Parts: sequence; structure tokens; C-alpha cells
Amino acid sequence: MTLVVDRKKLIIDAATKSFSLFGYKATTIDQVAKLANVGKGTIYTFFKNKEELFDEIIHRLIKEMKETADASIDPALSFYENVHRTLYSILRFRKEHQLTIKLFQEEKDIGTLAVIDVMEKLEHAILNYIAEQVKTAIGKGEIKECDPELTAFIMLKLYISLIFDWEKKRKPLDKEQILKLFELYIFKGLSV
Repeated sequence: MTLVVDRKKLIIDAATKSFSLFGYKATTIDQVAKLANVGKGTIYTFFKNKEELFDEIIHRLIKEMKETADASIDPALSFYENVHRTLYSILRFRKEHQLTIKLFQEEKDIGTLAVIDVMEKLEHAILNYIAEQVKTAIGKGEIKECDPELTAFIMLKLYISLIFDWEKKRKPLDKEQILKLFELYIFKGLSV
């Protein structure tokens, strides 16, 4: 039984490497088989096709991203500090993880439908995670009653803008600057 699990893991690791290097469109089952040092038939005993294999990898990626987010939460800190830490860790994960880098590139350059779907799935998972944190904060009385889904969307989009979009033409903001801006725009507002 452990030999079967090891082969499946070998295949998943090889496929992750292939998708990270070549992207979704250019990855083939033949490449994965060569990287895993197994026959194509072995891959098909675990996965029906490339799409199912890719889906398994994305499922694991989302799980890893959630674990990264969970690890960033400190119960001793305020809600907004934890949201900041969570968003920062998730987006840093996305920015530094080789597979997500390649997928972003492929989505932008080629527009592969399977990749567009996966990127939407990743964003949906992030939004759901943040919305759950918002619901918890509302329940604890840490923030006002609001629409958790809309609030999560606004938080994520502001964060993406501050991390990715701002630095395209300007000096990148550091973690503390982003925290202060996030607190100002989301939690305090601009009114005097």
C-alpha cells in the first residue's frame, strides 16, 4: 500500500514541477511520466487525465495556502492586524510559489481556459477564507455588521493593489506601510 501512495506522490510532485516550469498548456502526461520515472499507464491508474491531475495539485495548493494563512493568525492581535497578516502571507505565498507564478503568467500571456478557471478557484478560496474571518470578527463584536463576502472582496482587492499594482511603477511598500494604509482605508476611513 505505501508503494502505491509513494508512486502517486511521485506523480503529483513531478506534475507540479512540470506545470511550474512549462505551464498547464505545455505540460503533457509524457513529460510527467518522464519526470516521475514511471510509465504513462501508472499515471492513468491514479488519474483519468491531465485535468484531473491538475485539479488534485490545485486542491493541494489551496490547502497549503490555507495552512499558510492559518499559521499567520495570532489570537493576541486585533482583527485588522490578523487580516493584514493573513492577506500578506497569502499574497506572498502566491507571489513566491513557483506554480502560481507560472499560472499567473500563462493566464495573462495565453489565456488558457483551464488556467483561468483555476485562478478563479484560487481567488474564490481566498475570498471564502477572508469572509469566514470577517464573520468571526462580527460574531465577536470586533467589527460592525457588514456583508462578509463584499468586505472580503474589498480587502483582497485593496491588498492586491497595494502589493502588486503599486510597485509596478513605484517603490514597493513594506509590510508596515501596508498595515497602516489598510487600517486607514478599511478600518478607520478618511473622515476626520
